[in-house]
This record gives sequence, structure tokens and C-alpha cells, in this order.
Amino acid sequence: MLSLKCRGSRLRGAATEILLVMLLGGALRAEAQQGSFVPPPQTATYNQSGPVLEVPLKPASQSGYDSLSIPQLTPQPGQELELPLRALRSQPGYEQVTVTVTDQNGRYATGLHKGDFRLYIDDVQRSIEFLRQDFNTPVSVGIIVDSSGSMEPKIPQARTAIAQFIDDLNSRDDIFLYAFSTRSFLLQPFTQNHSLAVNRLALLHAYNDTALFDAIINGLIMITHGRYDKKALLVVTDGRDNASKSTLPQVVAEARRTGVLIYSIGIGDPSPGEIGFGIAPFILAGTRHVDERTLRRLSTESGARIYVLGEVGDGEMLRRDCAAISNELREQYTVGFLAPDPLRTDYRTLRVDVPGKPELTTRLRSGVTVRVRPETADAGSDAPTP
Repeated sequence: MLSLKCRGSRLRGAATEILLVMLLGGALRAEAQQGSFVPPPQTATYNQSGPVLEVPLKPASQSGYDSLSIPQLTPQPGQELELPLRALRSQPGYEQVTVTVTDQNGRYATGLHKGDFRLYIDDVQRSIEFLRQDFNTPVSVGIIVDSSGSMEPKIPQARTAIAQFIDDLNSRDDIFLYAFSTRSFLLQPFTQNHSLAVNRLALLHAYNDTALFDAIINGLIMITHGRYDKKALLVVTDGRDNASKSTLPQVVAEARRTGVLIYSIGIGDPSPGEIGFGIAPFILAGTRHVDERTLRRLSTESGARIYVLGEVGDGEMLRRDCAAISNELREQYTVGFLAPDPLRTDYRTLRVDVPGKPELTTRLRSGVTVRVRPETADAGSDAPTP
């Protein structure tokens, strides 16, 4: 009897995947003639095209997974992006980090200058070579939505909140969208036509288990193909991993390597602890725990934030959290620096302070892995990742 139930569950999952492919194919044809969507600009100051694709996985040489090629992005016209000079970007050891600065009341501190900051690598001060305030800086954004079975009653609220998040983005941001359960599905490849991504939210359907670690690693790989030097992921989930091939240490290592901001929204009771089985933790049937500890670790490593909701309710708090993340991307600073011994590939601690303003607090990723790369070309997707 148990074997028959499991077989029936797998058949329902396969049927849902086939339906998802058919729906997305029709949606792509119907939307081929749609124009661009331009959301309103977001500014604030404090104090002074194809069928459903599976998300590309790591090359076999790195993880043993099959890999899919990602088409090259065609540059699109837009406002000039403020970037460090080519001579600086091409120097060995050049890296960038996104820094969020807030006061004692949690308000963003803008209007700071290069001389206000001090940067330390392994507790040794280094010069700041480049500073940019990201009021209007376009961002490459990846949106990763949990569509496992437990998300079924939350999918409508998630659609609404994520649509508002997309509406609040800079019109030049390039974004991608994919859903994950046991497998990952790319619902919208990178695009600056935000209405395409909003329309793809209708394809979110809940079924199967939660391969959270695989989804985040795939998102980190995908985001490196974004056109802009500032990159961020938004992960929305209500559970804990119970289906990934990847492990948490692998996710942390990939997050450290890429330096991408990982924002997360967890829906459900914070997990009281992990119960291990094999390479992925599991939870008992009937519980609704979100793995706050894992999400918080990833946010801390990357310099982003985590939001945890006890329940989704009417979706108002979920919409507020999405709006807060969209707003924060416009209130940050990008700091460029030269790391010593650029051929060293080990992980180094990173700290940025504002010593002349003790009332201010900084938030940034916990360290940097210096990448050995050829000379950087010009703007957009060829610029270094913060």
C-alpha cells in the first residue's frame, strides 16, 4: 500500500511538471508582443523568451552535475553606470563590497564620503579606491520562490508580494525568476522587461519536496551572468531542505566565492533545530518550520537581511518585507579596494567602519575570496561583482 501511495505521488508530481511546461510555452507565445514595463523610481535620503528551462547547474568538473549553456545577454541602452576606472578594475586583487549603513534608529545613513569609511582585510587597514552611493545604481536581481507542497496556501500572497517587489525595482534592473521544489525551473531568464517576470508568477504551483540548497547554489551561478556589478538574490521559502544534492557547507562556500547579497523571507515558525538524515535535514510530517538558522547564516555571510513571518496571513507583512528589500538596495554604498597578495585564493575577513560617526553601524559580507581573473572589459555584466 505504501509503495502504491509513493508511486501515485511521483506520478502527480510528473504530471504537474508537464503541465507547467505546457503553460509556460503558451505564456511565452502570448506575451511575445508585450512592451516594456517601467516602475516608478525609488529614492530616499537620511540625514544630510523561450520554453521552460531547468536552472543551469555547476559544470561537471566542479560538482558532478550536468551543465546547460546560458545565452549571452545583449547590451541594452540606458543611463551611464558609475564604475571604477578600467585601470583600477584591471588591477590584480580588485574587489567590491556592498555596505549598508544605519543609525541607532535603523534609518539609512546616506551622503557619506570616501574619507568617512575605513576598510580592513584580516584586521589590517587597506585604502578605499572607489566609493559609489547606490541611489540609482541598477542591480542584477534573482528571485527564487519555494513552490514545494507546503507552499500551496501561501502561493497567492507570494505572487502579490513578489509582483510588488518587481514593481518597486529600478526600471533598468535586470531580473530572473525561478521556482523550486524537488527540482528547479527557470520561469523567466534575465530580462529588463519586468512585466514578463510578473506574468510568469502565474505559473507558480505547489508540489513535491524542498531542494533549498540546490536552488540557492543554482541562483548564485545564474546571477553571475547578470549585466551589472551589483547583484542580489531574494529567496522566499516556508520550509527546510529535504531534497537537495548539495549541502549547506557547499552553499556557504559558493556564497563566499560570489559575494552576492542573499536576502531571504522565511514563512513559518522558526525551526527549533535540525534533525539530520543523510546529506539533508528533514522534518516530521505535519510541522511547518522554516530553517531560520540557515537563512540567517547566508544573509550574515553576504551582508543582506532575513525576514521571518510566523504566518503569511493576508500577505501584508510579506509585501512590506519585499518593499523593504527593494528600498534597501537603493540606500547602500559600493566600496572598491585592492586586496594584498591577489594570488592567494583563501577566504579573508572583511570589515568596514565609519569611525568619525559612532552612532552609525555598518553591515556587509563577512569576508572576501579574491578572484584571479583576466583584465575586465567595459561596463555592465563585465564589471566586478560586489
